[in-house]
Parts: sequence; C-alpha cells; structure tokens
Amino acid sequence: MTDSNFALANLPITESSTSLQDTTQTTIGSIARGLVADDNIWAEFLKLQISEHTKRTYASALNDFFVRMTGVKVNPHQIREFLNLPSAQAIAVVLSYRSRLLDLNLSPNTINTRLAAIKSLVNHARKLSQCGFSLEDVASLKVEVYRDTSGVDSTVYRAMIEAIDRETMGGKRDYAIMRLLWDNALRRSEVTALNIEDFQVDKLWIIRKGKIQKIAIDLAVKTRSALAQWLSVRGGEQNQPLFIALDNRSYGNRLSGRSLGYLVERLAKGADVEKRMSPHRVRHSSITAYLDLSDGNVRDARLLSGHAKLETLVIYDDRRKNVQGKVSSKLADLV
Repeated sequence: MTDSNFALANLPITESSTSLQDTTQTTIGSIARGLVADDNIWAEFLKLQISEHTKRTYASALNDFFVRMTGVKVNPHQIREFLNLPSAQAIAVVLSYRSRLLDLNLSPNTINTRLAAIKSLVNHARKLSQCGFSLEDVASLKVEVYRDTSGVDSTVYRAMIEAIDRETMGGKRDYAIMRLLWDNALRRSEVTALNIEDFQVDKLWIIRKGKIQKIAIDLAVKTRSALAQWLSVRGGEQNQPLFIALDNRSYGNRLSGRSLGYLVERLAKGADVEKRMSPHRVRHSSITAYLDLSDGNVRDARLLSGHAKLETLVIYDDRRKNVQGKVSSKLADLV
C-alpha cells in the first residue's frame, strides 16, 4: 500500500462512547477514562494535528509503519501494544523500521515524515501517561533542502498555458489553476484545499503549509478573471471545493493533489517541455522568475512564496545566479 492511495477514511477511527450531551448520566471520571481508551488515543491524536494535510500524511505514515512491521493495518489494539512496549524494545522496533525505509531508497524527507508521525503519536500518548518511553534518541536523517530549485522560464510557461482550450469547462478550470500556481506560487496542497468561499473579488483565502488559520493573499487581474470564468461554469455552494474533478468517475469530488500533478505534466508534454514538470516545479519557476525581475529581492519573494525562513529564498537566489559555479571557475583559474 502506498501513501498516495491510502485514504484517511479507511482508518479504524471510532467515536468516543461517551457523549457530552449525556452529562446527566455520566461523570468526569468516565469521560476521562474514555479519552484514554485504546480507540480514543488514535482518534484524538489525529484531531490534534494542525492541518487536514498533516492528518492525512500522519495517518498514512502510521499505517505504513504498522503494515511494514506487523503486516496488519493500524488499529487501536496495535497502537496499544506498541505504546506498552518497554523503552529498549520500542526504540529497536522504530530503528528497524527506519532501516527498512533506507533499504527502499526512499528520500530523507519521506523517511523523516514517517518517523515524525510515530514520534508525534508517542509524545501525545506520553502526555496522557499512556506511554512510558520516548523516541528522542531516534535521529532523523540529514536533509539538503531544495537541492534543485531550477524550473522553466516565463516563455516556456506561457507556451504551456496558451495551449489550454479556455472555451471548454475543463480548460477554464485548468487555466485558473495554472495561473494560481504561477501568479501566486501556491503549493499543490494550498490549491486543492480551496473552497469556493475562499475566492473574494480580489483576494484568496489560503491555508499555508503547516498552518491551520487562513490568510488572505492578493490576486492579479488575470488571476481574478481566470477564477471568475471558471466559477461561471462550475457553480456550486460556497462551502464546496473550488476545483473539482471533471471525469465521469469522480465528477464533483475535490481535485486531488495527484490529479493536479497529472494536469501539469500533461500541459508540459503538450508544450514539448523537456524538463519533468510538477506543481512544485512551477512554484520554483515562479519564485525564480520574480527573483530575476527584482534583482534578487528575497524579502519580497518571501511574501510571494510564504516560506517560513528567509534562508530558503537565499538558496533560490544563489542557485539562480550560479554562485557556486562562478566560485569554482575562479578557483580553477588559479591553478
């Protein structure tokens, strides 16, 4: 089972057997006991995460852990047995899991995400005094952030979006998405999480990566126009997804991150783009294009990208100017 096809809905999350509406027939003690019951540790843990994306990611990662180590999907009984392990055994199991992931040649980011999910579950259980060990000694892998920040220039991207048939319903949707990816350098998850109500005249309310509260970003005239044209044929209620699937099988469902990736790949191939394109590659392209326009204004670029650290934009700018290549050439000239 892969992360991409593992749905949160498949997980055995059960509701608490005690209801706050039943306060006349229950006690604080029974409520407390219910909250630390096997099923509630799992359910409450998923509620604690700060975003829907993180919930899905952690749920998938924990399921992968239990499937690889036990052959059984994550369930309250398996979680309880794991949390009750002696410290040495628990750490040994997680280290063994990490070794298996390394043997699969998964990226450090993927491995660290899965380890983070396990550590978060353990930390949550420890706060409830339902776990006697810590995984602090299980080190994450070192990651080189944004090793490849290259993308395509504006001419290539223009060719990609000009090939879209904007007279069709699908074309209007695709054009609006592609404008958002470039004009606002949005992440894949930021686009797919949008609802109709999030588009308000000249602003768009988005949830940044790792955040739970929406913020407003400004939209260019071309972007507003593209969104308005899409909504004119999309229709729907305010609380429904802004971008939906249009195929017969999934029509009306929220557009998935995978489908968004396929869209970008298809348009890139249609425009004979040699570089493999993805929503994140478009984001790289957009940020780099702005750094070119602004002569390396990383502070303004940070407002566009929403990066938490300014240092990340410095990496973009250094790669844009090929700083390392120029330094190497100077050194080579010395000998």
